[in-house]
Amino acid sequence: MPFCTINNIDINYEIKGEGKPIVMIHGFTPDLRLMQGCMEPIFKKRNGYKRIYFDLPGMGKTKGGVNVNTTDDMLNIVLEFIDTIIPGQSFLLAGESYGGYLARGIIANRAEKVVGAAFICPVIIPEFEKRLLPSHAIIVEDKNFIKQLNEYEVEEFRSNNVVLVEKTWERYKNEIASGCSIADQEFLSKIKNHYGFSFEIDKFKFNAPSLFLLGLQDSVVGFKDALSVLENYPRATFAILDKAGHNLQIEQENLFNSLINEWLDRVLNIEGVIITKD
Repeated sequence: MPFCTINNIDINYEIKGEGKPIVMIHGFTPDLRLMQGCMEPIFKKRNGYKRIYFDLPGMGKTKGGVNVNTTDDMLNIVLEFIDTIIPGQSFLLAGESYGGYLARGIIANRAEKVVGAAFICPVIIPEFEKRLLPSHAIIVEDKNFIKQLNEYEVEEFRSNNVVLVEKTWERYKNEIASGCSIADQEFLSKIKNHYGFSFEIDKFKFNAPSLFLLGLQDSVVGFKDALSVLENYPRATFAILDKAGHNLQIEQENLFNSLINEWLDRVLNIEGVIITKD
């Protein structure tokens, strides 16, 4: 994978396909495999998109930096990365959790360039204690499969997911836990202390086609807080999915795929982008 140097930080990134750029932003501590795992299957049947995946500082193969101490700093790195990789171009955004929070920061700074945005279990309120959260609940559990995991794996799987079956375990292990295990926790602890933006990010309406995918059982960011920004996104679909926690994209794969495709269709209708569907 290539690197792009921004503010003395080598950003690890990977570009797949050609066409309209989509900037993919993963959550806090995983890496680009999270977004690749859920988004690449979509583009097996859709052409005409340049998918831009990258590791945020301190995550994946991108090292942290002494000049990145806050989420404001993180956003500035992302904005410079976008300006370097696709200078002057309009683009779509897709962000998961913390990546969804950064996406709102991008919109606050580059709204004229963003032609559509998808938010997957997005952070709305940065302060954990201020979020409206449901209690963690297991909705589906394959007890025979769970017996095959060791004690540590069971504890981790049960604490982060609400659908405990072999398929979600394999995807969780490969797409999420794999990235979390190599994150620079010392560096990220600095960001945790300055997790919220220092500026108001929902100060105007974003009129491009948008999508908010929310898990009814998401005990990390919840779903109720997202409804508070509904009026700022007049072209947004807000979908609250049952049997879905903070890893909605792997627990409700079929609905996820359908709703992402519908969002892309809505962007297509206003953009006139030439794509093909197999």
